[in-house]
Amino acid sequence: MKRSVLAIALGVSLAAHAWAAGKEVTPAKVRQVHDSALVLDTHLDTPANFSRPGWSIRDRHDHDGDQSQVDLPRMKEGGLDGGFWVIYTEQGSRDEAGNRAARDHGLTRLVEIREMIAANAADFELVSTAADAERIAASGKRVSFISMENASPLASDPSLLELYHKLGLRMLGITHVKNNDFGDSSTDAAGPQWNGLSPKGKALVVEANRLGLILDASHASDQVFDQLLELSKAPIVLSHTSADAVFDHPRNIDDARIRKLAAKGGVIHVNAYGGYLISIPKHPQREAALEALSQKYGEESGRDEAKVQAYLKERAEIDQRFPVPQATFEDYMRHLLHILKVAGPQHVGIGADWDGGGGVAGMEDVSALPKITERLLKEGYSEADIHAIWGGNLLRVLRAVEAVAEPAQR
Repeated sequence: MKRSVLAIALGVSLAAHAWAAGKEVTPAKVRQVHDSALVLDTHLDTPANFSRPGWSIRDRHDHDGDQSQVDLPRMKEGGLDGGFWVIYTEQGSRDEAGNRAARDHGLTRLVEIREMIAANAADFELVSTAADAERIAASGKRVSFISMENASPLASDPSLLELYHKLGLRMLGITHVKNNDFGDSSTDAAGPQWNGLSPKGKALVVEANRLGLILDASHASDQVFDQLLELSKAPIVLSHTSADAVFDHPRNIDDARIRKLAAKGGVIHVNAYGGYLISIPKHPQREAALEALSQKYGEESGRDEAKVQAYLKERAEIDQRFPVPQATFEDYMRHLLHILKVAGPQHVGIGADWDGGGGVAGMEDVSALPKITERLLKEGYSEADIHAIWGGNLLRVLRAVEAVAEPAQR
């Protein structure tokens, strides 16, 4: 019955869009609709910049000038009300030493996020609930959620998840580009280890539901997605994922699973990472040169201004020697519009992977976000649809997650 109701609603919605598509939209109308929405992005990798020497969230930066895509001035320019600051941990060795290093890295990044928010309390506020998000946005501050990409910081002690929750974590992504102790990645060259979630991963799902954490299947294998959808008592999300039907990549998701996600109330937030939008052939010499460059300059979070400029100069030389195709705004919109047709506007959001490799030609940083609103209006999506896409759908999922949490955690 749910699926037939969804199909009927989707059919009506698409008919309305077809009737309205192609109409002219004035810049004033675009800005009015955009500014009236609660504009949230579910995947901001910007915390990697928080410890960079001399870097401040309060300063306006430039992507070509210092590799950064999100800061307070550009959030205001692009009407970005906030989103999920990500605790990202690269998957290292899964022995005792590697798990300990992951534990320490995750906690350090959590502290850095909280310190940024505390140091800029006039402009940012930590979010615990959906109601908090609406209140904070209404006050003019930036809505600051915290998420975890790759659960490896929990490998040595999964009970740490409760501490993370107490300190603000509200979304949990199971894996990154390799398998871990909790489940299989969609892109591990070794193939699946667990055929989905491991026993520890299944226990983590139960604990996430108890605490009131949104479960995120981005980067996870199809089998992990299927099992999360089955096991979770609340809807799940894909925080930054694109369409397999538009570009066939293991990191993307197929239409059948998008429909299953929607039928269970979930949301897919569309990624703007170029390598998942279009085919970018691997160039061994380019890959080797980029790896050597990264080794030379170390982690981005440790590069001061001089190192950043030197890195960018050498990176530009590599791009000139070994050019590859670049994804464009139109490539991004092909994925977003396809997913909207498959899932319906009540089950789609935006998670562009800013400061984590996201961004495309024509939408290089968050100041360009109104372009998405403009295109959706021209395609015939209503103001209510756009409000849902930008933040309403996410808050609906969060409310559903809060509803299944243990009363003491609400």
